[in-house]
Amino acid sequence: MRIGFTLPQIGALAHQAHEVGRFAKEAEALGADSLWVGDRILAPVEPTVGYGGGDGIPDTFRTVLDPFAVMAVAAAATERAGIGANVLQAPCYAPALLARSLTSIDLISQGRLLPGFGIGWSPEEYQAAGVPMKERGARLDETLDALEAWWSTDPVEFEGTHTRIPATYVGLKPARRPRPPVYLAGYAPAALRRAARRADGWLPVVRPGSEPFAPDSVNVPMAEVRRLASEAGRDPSELGLILRVYPTPETTLDEVVGTIRDAGRETDVAHCFVELMNVAHDVDHALEWVRKVLGTAR
Repeated sequence: MRIGFTLPQIGALAHQAHEVGRFAKEAEALGADSLWVGDRILAPVEPTVGYGGGDGIPDTFRTVLDPFAVMAVAAAATERAGIGANVLQAPCYAPALLARSLTSIDLISQGRLLPGFGIGWSPEEYQAAGVPMKERGARLDETLDALEAWWSTDPVEFEGTHTRIPATYVGLKPARRPRPPVYLAGYAPAALRRAARRADGWLPVVRPGSEPFAPDSVNVPMAEVRRLASEAGRDPSELGLILRVYPTPETTLDEVVGTIRDAGRETDVAHCFVELMNVAHDVDHALEWVRKVLGTAR
C-alpha cells in the first residue's frame, strides 16, 4: 500500500503556510508516498447547500491556502513523493490557466503530478468564480479536452462551447508523457460514467470512525466504473483508484490505520492518503500523525 497525506493547506494548518515546505520534506523523509491538496473557494455565511448533506459549512473551510501555490512549494521541497490534488474544481478555472499551472507544477516536480478533478457542490463558489453551476458537468468535459490539447500539441488550438483557445505556441509540456494521469471524483452516475470514459482512475472516499469500513463502498462503484469503461472500448484493468481516508476530529489513529489495512485486504486499493485537516492542530502534530500512521499501517 502506498500511503500519502494532505499538505498543511486547510483549517488550523493553513495558519502555518511558511511550514508547507518543511512538512513536505519531512513527510517524504518519513516515507510518505504522496502529498495532497484540496480545493475550497468560499465558506459561505448562509450556504444554499451545506457540506456533506448537512446544513452548514465546517469552520475548517474558513481558512484555505491556494492549492496551486501549496503544490508548487511541496514539489520544490521534495524529490520522490507524488504531488496530488483531490480534488480541483476544474469548471471554476479557465482551462488555459489551469493547464499552465498544472504543467508548471508537473515540471517543478519532474513528473510527479497527480491531478484529480471534480465538479463541487457549492452554488456560492460557482457564483464567485463567475461560472454557471448548471454547466459544471459540460465544462469539466470541455476542460479535459482542452487539457489534452494543451499537453499533446504545439501550436495549441481549441474551440469548445464554453472555451476558446486561439492558436498559440506552448513550448512547455508535462515531464510525464504523454501527460500526467488524470483522476476523477464523484459517485453520481454521470461522474462514474465520466471516470470510465475519460480518466486514468477514480477517487473514492471513506470516513473512518463514523462507521465500520465497508468494502462495497469502494468495490461496487469501482466495478461499475470498470464495466462502463469496457463498454466504451477501454481496458478496465488500466483504471486505478486512490482512496481518500477522511477522519473526523473524533477519529482515532487506530481507526485510521485499521481502515487502511482493511482497504488493502478487501479492495483493489493500492494507494491511499490520509486527510489531516481535522486531526492535526499544527505542522508538528501533523508530522506526528505521519510518523505514527506509517509506523503502524505498514
